[in-house]
Amino acid sequence: MDPPWRVRPLIMAVLCAVAGVVFYHLVDDDRGRDALAAFVAVATILFVVTVEQRRLVWAAVFALVWGGVIALIVQNNRTYNVDASPFEWPFWSALLAVVVAAPLFQTWRDVANGAREWQWWRLPYGRLHLHAWTDAVIGAAALAFVGISMGLAFLIAAMFSLIGIDALRELLQKGWFVMGLAGAAFGGAVGLLRERDRLVGNLQRLVMVVLSVLAPILAVAVALFLVSLLGTGLGKLWASGFSTTALMLGASAFAVLLANAVIGNGQEDRVSNPLLRWAAPVLAVAVLPLAAIALWSLLLRIGQYGWTPERLWGMVAVLIALAYGAAGAWALARGRAGFDDVLRPMQQKLAIGLMLLATFLALPILDFGAISTRDQLARLQSGTVKPQQFDWAALAFDFGGDGRAALDQLAKSKVTAISEEAKLALRAKSRWEIDEPYGPARTREPMRPVEQRVRVIPADRPLDRSAYAAIEGIRVCDRVRCIARWTSGNTIAIISRYSADAPLTVQWIRYDAQDRQWSSYIPDMARQAPDERKLDMNRADVTVRPVSMEQLVVDGVPIGDVFVPGGGDTRPRP
Repeated sequence: MDPPWRVRPLIMAVLCAVAGVVFYHLVDDDRGRDALAAFVAVATILFVVTVEQRRLVWAAVFALVWGGVIALIVQNNRTYNVDASPFEWPFWSALLAVVVAAPLFQTWRDVANGAREWQWWRLPYGRLHLHAWTDAVIGAAALAFVGISMGLAFLIAAMFSLIGIDALRELLQKGWFVMGLAGAAFGGAVGLLRERDRLVGNLQRLVMVVLSVLAPILAVAVALFLVSLLGTGLGKLWASGFSTTALMLGASAFAVLLANAVIGNGQEDRVSNPLLRWAAPVLAVAVLPLAAIALWSLLLRIGQYGWTPERLWGMVAVLIALAYGAAGAWALARGRAGFDDVLRPMQQKLAIGLMLLATFLALPILDFGAISTRDQLARLQSGTVKPQQFDWAALAFDFGGDGRAALDQLAKSKVTAISEEAKLALRAKSRWEIDEPYGPARTREPMRPVEQRVRVIPADRPLDRSAYAAIEGIRVCDRVRCIARWTSGNTIAIISRYSADAPLTVQWIRYDAQDRQWSSYIPDMARQAPDERKLDMNRADVTVRPVSMEQLVVDGVPIGDVFVPGGGDTRPRP
């Protein structure tokens, strides 16, 4: 539908190169400009992937709006929790919405008679499905091209470095240049592929053919798995040690993907192989029982430990899987052999609903932290969970402002165990100060200055303040008693254990006389077995004894690490 745009690769390469340099400078400082960096990255990528000369302004507006949405979500994530990452669940939910919205926008742009014709629910499924797969293929191919381009750049730089020309090699050591080069490679690749529609179309069909071959394998495996459960029951799933919910959701996602690879864009793309054709309905229907198992597993977990933001997001994913499974079952019941004709329009509506739902959940409208806080507080106050077993770190660092407010109230509780734990959580600067392995549930020793927590051996060789600061920096003596044993030279071994039942751990610090500072140190050791003996850290005798070691020397120059004579595997080798 679109005439050739010969300068597209050049324009896209320059645009992405500039965006890459800007992105690097936005994230390479401590001023918290992650939201602006996310806006630049998302808006640029969306524009490059979706733009055409026809209705170019539409693509620009679409990219800017979604870039602004992502920036808003990133900024909210940064301020939601103490020391929070911008890449929380709402961020990934928003990215999912963007991925779904892009082909919807491209299809609407192609068929709309004007800007006011917002009839997304009547879009032609074949074109929508084609845009979705083409975007995925172009994105993957462009990323592969970025990797190849970067490898080639480093190879050329190494070649010129051999003859004393280090200019390119020095540039490749600068982050802004690398990001600009990667951006240029990505934009240029997308532009080149967009100008070769037939090649991309063939590549997209090839990918669908390859994936469709995998459909019978997964269909047989899922069918056998579900039949086997009739004999084994669900108990083995809970005792397996793996996340049953995550595995079932992963299997459901692959089933939907491979079923769509088989049914194609429309009746003209429907595969003729009977084995492949019957694999598609099996996979479409199998999503429903897989999602039901995931739901049951998640409900059991919630019954044991209550609601958390992660489990709320998991419930959303399970409900989406159930919706796709119900659609597949309904399509097979209505359409029989032609089930795909019924399934396609249902999937289009599901995609639109998924985009709207993901966008709504990503925006700061519904607070999963507040919901989790109310549920966890109810469990604590009802006695369902004891104060020593309560997840105080989650309340302090995962549930947002409502979690911190709840801690303020709990700190005033008349129950001593609750108030002490709440005060400890409020004082903590990170979850690791109250969570395992340093948690109060495992080490009940109160927080004291590091000088009072470290036993120095020998006692007549005390540590100065800089040494204590270095010990605090490696975080092995937080809330636990530990031993600082001077060894040879200016090296100190820090011996500690995270709880009474945990094995001993040894960390090392060494004083550099030239730099006049302490730093972490890793000595050459042949072997270090864990020590699980019961040990009194206040009375244990710690000595240093010489051990005979060996090292290979070639022409007077030592090579490799030192090793214990006769140590290691002494079995004869062929």
